[in-house]
Amino acid sequence: MKNLVIGVDFGSDSVRAIIVNTDNGEEITSSVNYYNRWSKGMYCNPSENIFRQHPQDYIDGLEQTIIEALKKAPTGTASRIAAISVDTTGSTPVAVDKNGTPLALLPEFSENPNAMFILWKDHSSLKEAGEINYVAKNWGGIDYTQYIGGIYSPEWFWAKMLHVIRCDEKVRNHVFSWVEHCDWIPALLTGNTDPVTMKRSRCAAGHKAMWHTEYNGLPSEAFLTKIDPLLKGVRERLFTNTYTCTEQFGNLSPEWAQRLGLSTDVVVGVGGFDAHMGAVGGGIEPFSLCKIIGTSTCDILVAPIEEYGNKLIQGICGQVDGSVIPGMLGMEAGQSAFGDIYAWFKTMLLWPLENFKRTSSDSSSNALLDDISAKLIRNLSHEASKLPVCENDVIAVDWMNGRRTPDANHTLKGAITGLRIADNAPSVFKGLVEATAFGAKRIVNRFESEGVPIKSIIALGGVAKKDTYVMQTLANVLNMPIKVAASEQTCALGAAMFAATACGIFNSIHDAQQKMGCGFEKEYYPDADKAQIYRILYKKYCSIGNFIEHQFN
Repeated sequence: MKNLVIGVDFGSDSVRAIIVNTDNGEEITSSVNYYNRWSKGMYCNPSENIFRQHPQDYIDGLEQTIIEALKKAPTGTASRIAAISVDTTGSTPVAVDKNGTPLALLPEFSENPNAMFILWKDHSSLKEAGEINYVAKNWGGIDYTQYIGGIYSPEWFWAKMLHVIRCDEKVRNHVFSWVEHCDWIPALLTGNTDPVTMKRSRCAAGHKAMWHTEYNGLPSEAFLTKIDPLLKGVRERLFTNTYTCTEQFGNLSPEWAQRLGLSTDVVVGVGGFDAHMGAVGGGIEPFSLCKIIGTSTCDILVAPIEEYGNKLIQGICGQVDGSVIPGMLGMEAGQSAFGDIYAWFKTMLLWPLENFKRTSSDSSSNALLDDISAKLIRNLSHEASKLPVCENDVIAVDWMNGRRTPDANHTLKGAITGLRIADNAPSVFKGLVEATAFGAKRIVNRFESEGVPIKSIIALGGVAKKDTYVMQTLANVLNMPIKVAASEQTCALGAAMFAATACGIFNSIHDAQQKMGCGFEKEYYPDADKAQIYRILYKKYCSIGNFIEHQFN
C-alpha cells in the first residue's frame, strides 16, 4: 500500500527530508544535510550583499537526505513511497543552458558565482530593481508591479537576472534561460529539464517574476527591453503557463529512481517556496496570518478569490491566485531580518572573545568561549524577560538588512536609539526584540488598512519554537493570541501534503491538511498592560523609522 510521501525542504543553510504517513501525518523518519560549500562561506561576500549557492550542494543534499531517511525507516518503506514534493527558498534563480543545466555544473563555470543560484537574500541587484520600478511607473504602459505590492525587490527574479547578465559577459553569452530553484529540483528528479517545456511554479512566477493571467504570462517584451535591451528575447525562452503545487511535475526518472532506491512510479509534484508550503503545513486557513519566523520572516495570508481577487494590496510581496492553495488568493509579506538581528547582536558582543580565541592556544578557554556562544541568546532572552516595559525604553528599528514589507526598500538601515549609560546588553537586546515585533505589527496594520482582516496569527519556524520571550513580546505588541504549530518541520510537512495531493491520495490540499496536520503545541496570549505601553512605543518606532527613511536613505 503506497501511503507514504516524502517532503523535501531546501533552506538557507541545509536541506531536510521527511517521510510522512498520509493516513495520520506521522513522521516516519527524517534527515538533514548542511550544504558543504555554503557552510565554508564559499561564493559569498556579505559586505557586498552577495550570497550564491552551488547547485552541487543541492544535488548532494537532495540525494543524501532522502537516502538517509529511507535507511533509517522500517524495512519496506521504499516500496510504499507514492510521491515527492520539494520546497525551496526564493527567489533563488540560476542561469541555465539549453538543456536546463545550471552553468555552474559546466567545467568552465564551476567556480563562477554568477553561474550559481542567487540566494533569496542576495541584494546585489539594488540598482536593477530601482530601474524596474522606475520603468514600471513611467513607461506609459501596464504597471507590471501592481500585483506585487507596487514595488519590485532586488531579492527577486528579474532584478537578479539583469544584474548578472550586465556584469558577467561570459555568463551572458552562454545562458539560454533562467530557472528558479523550486522549479529546477523537480525538473532534475524527473529528467524534464528543458527550460522551455518544464513546469514552472505559479508560486514563484507570480510573486517574484510578475507573472499574471491578465498579461497572458510574463511582462511584455516591450516593457522588458525598455528596462534594458539586454533582456531582448529572454521572455520567449522562459514560460507562459504556470502550475499550482497540487499538480504533478512528472515521475522519478530512471536515473534518480536508481540513485534513491525508489520506483519510477513515484510522482514528483510541482515545487514551491518554503514559506508557502510551510504555511500549509502549519495549518493556514482563510484570514489567518501565518508567520514563518527564522533568520527572516515570510508572512502568508490566504483569502477567497471571489472577495479579494480584484483588490490591489499595496506594499506587500505579491498576491497570486493559487500560489498557496488552489482557488484562494495567496498574499505574501515579510521582514528581511528577524533572527538575523539577534545573531548580529550576538556577533557584536562576542567579537572580543572570538578575536581572543583566534590567537589563543588554550583549549580550555576556547571550550568556555564555545559554551558562552551557544548559550548567549538564550541568556539574553531570559534576562530581557525580567525587565519592565516602560515608555522611555531603548527603541530600535529593524532594518539592518533593509525592509521587505511594507513597501520594500533594501537601501534602508537600522538604528538603536534612546541609549543611556545605565543600559546593558539585555536592555539593548530587549529593544531589538521589540523592534522585530514592531516590524511585524507594521505588516498587520498594512493588511488591515488595505481592507484585508487578520483574524488569527499562526507562527512556525525556529524562533517560534525555541524562544518564548520573543514570542510573548510579539503577542504583546500585536495584541493578539499567537498559535505555534506543533510540527518541527512544517515546511517539509507542507511539501509532503502537496506530494500526497499531487499523486491523488487526497482530492484537495484541504483534505491533506485535515488528515496529516499536527495541530498546535502552544498559544501565547497578550498581556493587556504591556500591550498598552507597546502602543505608545510602536508610535515612536514608526516616527523614528520615518525620520531614518527620509533623512538617511
